[in-house]
Amino acid sequence: MSKKPRGKNALASVQRTDRTRTILIQVGVAVVLIGLIAAIGISIAVRNAEKNDPGPTPTIAAPPAPDGLTASLTDNGSIRLGKPGAKATVRVVADLQCPACQAFEVTDGKVIEEAVASGKAAVEYNIIAMLDQQSGGNTRYSSRAASAAYCVAGSDPSKFQGWLTSMFQQQPREGAGGLPDDKLVQIAKDAGYTDPAVAQCITDRKYQKYSMRITDKVLDSGIVQTPTIFINGNQVSGNDLAPDNFRQKIEAAAK
Repeated sequence: MSKKPRGKNALASVQRTDRTRTILIQVGVAVVLIGLIAAIGISIAVRNAEKNDPGPTPTIAAPPAPDGLTASLTDNGSIRLGKPGAKATVRVVADLQCPACQAFEVTDGKVIEEAVASGKAAVEYNIIAMLDQQSGGNTRYSSRAASAAYCVAGSDPSKFQGWLTSMFQQQPREGAGGLPDDKLVQIAKDAGYTDPAVAQCITDRKYQKYSMRITDKVLDSGIVQTPTIFINGNQVSGNDLAPDNFRQKIEAAAK
């Protein structure tokens, strides 16, 4: 019986062991790569799902019956307030961090409130978030404040105009850090929104995605600045926004 040299057997055994080790390493690397690719794919899918999620659509509560006010959400995302039969409609496109919007509220806010209370006009507050990038420290104040607008209107729209006035009175400087969520909650409480669900809605930023969708829709319609004011669909600007002139415009539209 012949025997192979012991040296060759040892060499063949080493080579087989190396091949086995190499195969195992390759299989292990392949498994890791497959797992990594799957994880990346899942992560991308989750991010895309979050990005494409439109978020909830607000609902506007029915205001208390005695004041005769009705409220609704329009197709362009406006919070509409008015009494039945109002012949004029004032649409206010505003950003809650916009200094010019604050100035408009100071000069003409009461004019609108009076027109709504008298039944001459309905108002549509189209709160958008043009100035998110001007919220210092990336606080996204404009869209958070717009979300809060839908939170309070969804609870009791009869207090909305008072809340809006307070928001403009405490407006942060454009380019500075926006008000924190707990401050937005406090402003809402001071305006009469004491329901814990309102505070939760604000801190959850429940309608932030919706406010961004509405902002895109408004900008796509051709509006390029805030405030932009319409009466019965006709834009009003310049001297026509002086309080007396603005009041006359509303009264003329209501005839």
